Amino acid sequence: MVLELVLLSSIIISDTTVTTPQQLDEVMVVLNSTAAKRSEKGQLASIDEHLSQLSGVNLVRRGAYAWEPVVNNMSVERVSTTIDGMKIFYACTDKMDPVTSYVESGNLRSILLNSGLNGNPQATGNIGGSLDLKLRKAGFGSEAFRLGADAGYESNGNMQVYGIDGALSAGRFYTNGGIFYRHAGNYREGGGNKVPFSQFQKVNVYDNFGFRISPGNDIEGTFIFDRATNVGYPALNMDVAKAEAFITSLAYTRRWNEGVLQSWETKAYYNHITHVMDDTHRPDVAIHMDMPGKSRTSGIYSLLRSGSGRHELTANYDLYYNRLFADMTMYPGGAAPMYMVTWPDVGTLNTGVAASDRIVLGNGHELTLSAKVAFQSQRLNNEEGFKALSVFFPGMKDSYHQTTGRIAAGYQYSSGASQLSVGAGWGSRAPTVTEAYGYYLNNTFDQYDYIGNPRLSNESAIELNTGYKLSVRDYELDVRANAFFFSNYIIGQFEPRLSAMTVAAEGVKVYGNISHATLANFALTSRWDITRWLAWNVALSYGVGRDDDSDPLPLISPFSYGSGLMLRLSRFQAKAEVKGNTRQSSYGKKYGETSTPSWTVVNLSASYRPSLRSHGLILRAGIENLLDKRYTTYSDWCGIPQKGRNIYVNVSFEL
Repeated sequence: MVLELVLLSSIIISDTTVTTPQQLDEVMVVLNSTAAKRSEKGQLASIDEHLSQLSGVNLVRRGAYAWEPVVNNMSVERVSTTIDGMKIFYACTDKMDPVTSYVESGNLRSILLNSGLNGNPQATGNIGGSLDLKLRKAGFGSEAFRLGADAGYESNGNMQVYGIDGALSAGRFYTNGGIFYRHAGNYREGGGNKVPFSQFQKVNVYDNFGFRISPGNDIEGTFIFDRATNVGYPALNMDVAKAEAFITSLAYTRRWNEGVLQSWETKAYYNHITHVMDDTHRPDVAIHMDMPGKSRTSGIYSLLRSGSGRHELTANYDLYYNRLFADMTMYPGGAAPMYMVTWPDVGTLNTGVAASDRIVLGNGHELTLSAKVAFQSQRLNNEEGFKALSVFFPGMKDSYHQTTGRIAAGYQYSSGASQLSVGAGWGSRAPTVTEAYGYYLNNTFDQYDYIGNPRLSNESAIELNTGYKLSVRDYELDVRANAFFFSNYIIGQFEPRLSAMTVAAEGVKVYGNISHATLANFALTSRWDITRWLAWNVALSYGVGRDDDSDPLPLISPFSYGSGLMLRLSRFQAKAEVKGNTRQSSYGKKYGETSTPSWTVVNLSASYRPSLRSHGLILRAGIENLLDKRYTTYSDWCGIPQKGRNIYVNVSFEL
């Protein structure tokens, strides 16, 4: 596999599956690579830990497992997440199972980040940005045989990680697969106190395969089975008995070595997610509840890449059909069970066309244009859920239709060691199933029950962005800023006429449109190679968000900082890192948010590669939160504390 990274204000990546360079804002490489950005823990790091390395990506924690990715301070409603271009939708009304939780690092090659509206062709509703998780595929004609094993241990929570994977490859066939297992108990916060209900265990089985019918004609497939059980969520009222995913796809790709056309990939896929919440292990439960959810998605996309002269063009058609259903059964002591539908089996049919053109103007000038339009139809298939929501919205229909789209343009000028970029775009998104049709969904962040609103208007935003990159022999500087100006911003609004259903809830909020909102982000990263064996990096970021009353929006990152010294010898690397946030003085009190104190932690890590002729062996070790500081970040749901001191060791072996 060939992997090129050009670390400019945008990134161009090429590999065995992409024949035309793809414009990206950042790439997180999970495969072993000393030259690329990746987690210090290597391949045994969780997906969440890999995501945390991306600039502009933050994570909302509700426990020690399955953190919710946030891009440009926008959460899953405004971010598109795909796996190799496949649309997948979480099955939990409390967002306990983001799409990223159903992939394992052993089956992941890289994470591609597009910031803002210039998203990947399969992305829809991606005002904040898009993440595409690219799977690890052996490829045709690579190593004939490979076998690898991984094992790791973390002291805080007694977490164990084990994995084994292998690959076979020939000129006309390849397959690679494996199994990974993670198990953790309750972790300890800084100071030593246990955080109850923070345990989890997970197994992930995967296989990728390909057949070369003839030169330039390939068929490739993917199978993933992921099952997490006994997952605790200390920030919520309930845990998870089971989160299970079945993900599969089959693709045909035609490639040309000459002419205008370069590649044409068509992929069909199906995935089925089952999520079962559980409160049976919680003490003093006032009313026991069962809360299962299901998500099923079938889809197809067809992506054509071509190049002619100064133009690099892509055209994409995609279609998916998703059904989301969730319900709740409450068992009050001594009384008959109570039943309620929380997602009324909503079927969503979405189809769209997208196109982009990267135009090389010459003399360092480059222009990128992209656009997409999508048509969506939704139907409420559960009559009981439809009737319950109709009580609050008399005359509502059981089917709705929306049209969404985006258009973006970017200009880039390169001169010597400097590169300047500016861009602008407009995009819209339809309300999510929760925002439009959710029914009495309890939010422990602000302690309100939420009800969807089928009469919501589409949300839209104008984006402006700019960046500057300086790259000289031993120094790199990357500065980026963007601003989003929203119309019809969707957010929950207090409704005093309604009474809460959840015990201890403060009231009811109904999703509504506010006239406008603004959101701005700034990020700076730099790297200085002081000597051949010593490097210093710095990262700074800040965000600000305001609603139509100029009040702060919730879950916006305060000023954050990080700095690290990296020692690099022939087979040994070590890193000392300091990172933290300032006090969150501008917070969404109106939306139930509270101030978060400042914090700083120190991390140490090291890796060593012994000299073995025919085997690859990597040893890693490190200490996170060296000073055992007790702290919580702005994105820790309900202020749950982060891990205290954590010592980890892991080993990866490849034959």
